[in-house]
Formats: sequence, structure tokens, C-alpha cells
Amino acid sequence: MFETVAKDSSALLIWLWLLLSIPPLLVLRRWISIHTQMIMLLITRHEQMAILLNQLIFLPGVILHEASHWMMAKLVGARLTGMSIWPARQPDGSLRLGYVQTERVDFMREALIGIAPLLAGCTAVGIIGYSRLGIGSLGTVLASGNIWHVFRFIKLQMNSADLLIWLYLLFALSNTMLPSASDWRAWPAVGTLLAAIALCIYLAGAEHLVEQALGEILASGVIMTASAFTITIALDLVIAPIVFVVEWLLWQVSGKKVRAR
Repeated sequence: MFETVAKDSSALLIWLWLLLSIPPLLVLRRWISIHTQMIMLLITRHEQMAILLNQLIFLPGVILHEASHWMMAKLVGARLTGMSIWPARQPDGSLRLGYVQTERVDFMREALIGIAPLLAGCTAVGIIGYSRLGIGSLGTVLASGNIWHVFRFIKLQMNSADLLIWLYLLFALSNTMLPSASDWRAWPAVGTLLAAIALCIYLAGAEHLVEQALGEILASGVIMTASAFTITIALDLVIAPIVFVVEWLLWQVSGKKVRAR
């Protein structure tokens, strides 16, 4: 009984971790996007050039985002009708960094194509964070509570010759991995279907069988996603003050107000 309670508590904490990471992720991502565009606009004084330069900053992430759409479309047998990584301002004022268009398919395949950037992005962020930047080791060091070990670890990481390259890739990939509004279009139908299936399983008393079969896979997916979100939040919290200072200095130098749209 105690093992069951412990497992239920662990699962609850994992889901809570994921849910709590979403609001700050969305806020930081939007803030970073708006203010990097503003910096480019202040530098160039030309909207189209600013959009193009902003695109170049996030280009690795844009390529992965659209490539994951393309790959998933191929896997589920959806025919592509168009693809682009060229940025464009949308009628609502938002900036579209790229797109992949497919023929009209059923909602399950559309949902899989739409969620592909999140799966690919979380995987890439996790690989870079844990294998190249030592995030796992950092967690162990922080858990030890020894501040000197933390400083020693950070110093060791900063001595790495390719640190800035990996940090840049992590920044570009993590801030473009979230699906767009159109990518989520099929998910209300998928959510309804999954809820109906879950209800049937519960009424049949088979939830424990499903948990045994899929529990570890689902938990691993949630942990991977929550970890990627947390890494993104931590990196954006470091980058945001730098962006703020650069933008402020450009305002002082320009002496003009440029409205971000």
C-alpha cells in the first residue's frame, strides 16, 4: 500500500512540475521574441530587415521546427503541399518564422504533425543540456548544498571552448520548439477522444493494467518535457537581462522611439 501511495505521489509531482513550468515558459518566450525583434528594429530602422535578422538568430530552431513537421508528415503518410523557413508578418501582427503545409488529413495525423516540433525540440534540448552542458551534474552539485562545489562546476563549464556554441543552439532551439496556434488545432478533438478512452478504461477497471504497460513511458515523456521546459526557463532568465540592457543602450543611442509591432 505504501509503495502505491509513493508512486502516486511521485507521478503527481512530475505532472505538477510540468504544469508549473508552462506559464513562465510562455511568458519568457514571448518576452524574448518581442524584445529581440525590437533590438533588430532599433539597429536597422527597417522592419523587413529586422525580421530577417531576427530570423537568423533563431534559424537553427526554425529549421528543426519545420523539419520535424515535414518528417512527421512523411511518417504518417501526409502529402506536403508547401514548406518555407522565410519569416512573414501575419495579419494579427504576430511573426510567423516558417511553415509546412500538408494535404487535409484526419485529426489524429494532423495532431501528430502539429506536436512534432515539441517532441523534437524537447529531445534536442535534453541532449544538449545533459550531454553537453552537464545539467544533470549541476543538479547533483546543487543538491549537495556546497556553494563552492557549485562555483567550481560553473567555472569548469565556462572553461569549455565550445560553451557559447552550445548555449546559442540551446537558446535558438528551446525558444522555437513550442507548436504554433495552428499546430494545436486538432488537439481538442484528440483530447476528447483520449478522455473518452480513459473513462472507458476506468469503468472497466483496467486502469492498473494500462498503468503497468504505459506508466513508465508516459512518466519518462513528462519528465523529458518538464526538464526541457525548465532548462529553457533557466536559460531565458539568464538571457533576458542581457537583452534588456542591450535594448536600453540602443534606446539611449538612437534617441528615437520605435514602436514594436
